Amino acid sequence: MKVRAQAPNVKNSTNFNAASDSKTTVGTTLENLKAAIRGETGAHNKYMAFAKAAKDQGYDQIARLFTATAAAELIHIDLEYALVADMDPDYEKPSVDAPVPGTSDLNLISGANGEIYETSDMYPSFIKKAQEEGNTKAVHVFSRAKLAESVHAERYLDAYNDLDAPDDDKFYLCPICGYIHKGEDFEKCPICFKPKESFTAY
Repeated sequence: MKVRAQAPNVKNSTNFNAASDSKTTVGTTLENLKAAIRGETGAHNKYMAFAKAAKDQGYDQIARLFTATAAAELIHIDLEYALVADMDPDYEKPSVDAPVPGTSDLNLISGANGEIYETSDMYPSFIKKAQEEGNTKAVHVFSRAKLAESVHAERYLDAYNDLDAPDDDKFYLCPICGYIHKGEDFEKCPICFKPKESFTAY
């Protein structure tokens, strides 16, 4: 992802369209925030299970990628939960069971498919509803999550293609939006512009 002069958002970017065959059930923005939290919680738990499986199967770098992405989903959960708590103080975060992991190659495809759904369907649909309701905070939170999810999908597909030719690169997680960079060649987050020094290495 190239760093632009201005942080990407729904007003200055053209990749916020929802899939024409959308699978997302859209409710109110409050309901959508809760649905996003459930989805992100499921993703977090799935990726932690996939990380353990990758480690057990001898794929250390892939285990680190799954762990970094699981941590990114926690960032999204916290951002979304903060908005829900303002609107529904009695809301409790859901618990979601993790699936039984398979082989790491198929786990990477499963992860990529989930991230592609979120970036091309779920979040664009939720952003549109939040815009209709005038909830600019939700638009902002959903937009940053949507942009990060597309990069997560890219990282998973790259790892899938390089499964038998790994390198020693680390993954760096932005603490603000959940963007993940592979390698050392960056100065700041291309989504929220947070400097590299604040990133967590995996």
